[in-house]
Amino acid sequence: MKKTILALFAALTLFACNEDKKADTNLHITGNIRGFKQGTLYIKKLQDTSYITLDSITIKGNSNFKSDLNIDSPQMLYLILDRGQTNSMDDKLAFFAEPGNMTINSNIEGFYSRAKITGSENQKIYEEFLQHRKRYIDIDLDLTQKSIEAIQNNNLKQIDSISEKKEQLLKRRYLITANFVINHSDHEVGPYIALSEIHDINIKYLDTMQKSMTPKVAESHYGKILTELLEDRKKDEAAEVK
Repeated sequence: MKKTILALFAALTLFACNEDKKADTNLHITGNIRGFKQGTLYIKKLQDTSYITLDSITIKGNSNFKSDLNIDSPQMLYLILDRGQTNSMDDKLAFFAEPGNMTINSNIEGFYSRAKITGSENQKIYEEFLQHRKRYIDIDLDLTQKSIEAIQNNNLKQIDSISEKKEQLLKRRYLITANFVINHSDHEVGPYIALSEIHDINIKYLDTMQKSMTPKVAESHYGKILTELLEDRKKDEAAEVK
């Protein structure tokens, strides 16, 4: 009887510790990587130019996983799959995390392309943006292929025409992206897109994007970086005038 009571006490203590640990976190991720039976999953964030590990999950036979984290602000995280001895280019999945419950399901074959991520409004907006961006990337790739063919044929007139089209496409892509950021200025993914996609845009557009942020977003991780970038750009321009 005494052993039973001690065992029960130990179990309750362990449960309480786990609950305390979970109480200290604000992001709860669960998921399944179908077909992934052996290896390690890492959840990392990019800090400066290095990836910092927030959690590591050992997979042995069961492809389900969970992770409880604490993040100061909604931000881009990375789920990285370590296959052990098998190398693959398809081993990193970016997802925009925000406090709450998130689910990430995928497949070992097509880890990135087959991923389904739910529980984050910022992630939904980011996926919408990626669809817009893909259209411009596809057009640019087509123009690049035509440019290569024109160079091979020494068609100078066509080379100049394609070069002009690529410049116009880039300008249009920048303006469309800036407009997307402004239209989603109440979500933290907005300044992230501005920083990762068009940080070198004309300063007047950068200023408009920065001013469009809601107070909450302006105080977020990427909101503060966008404000710092704008201030640095203004200082650089002022120095050039002098």
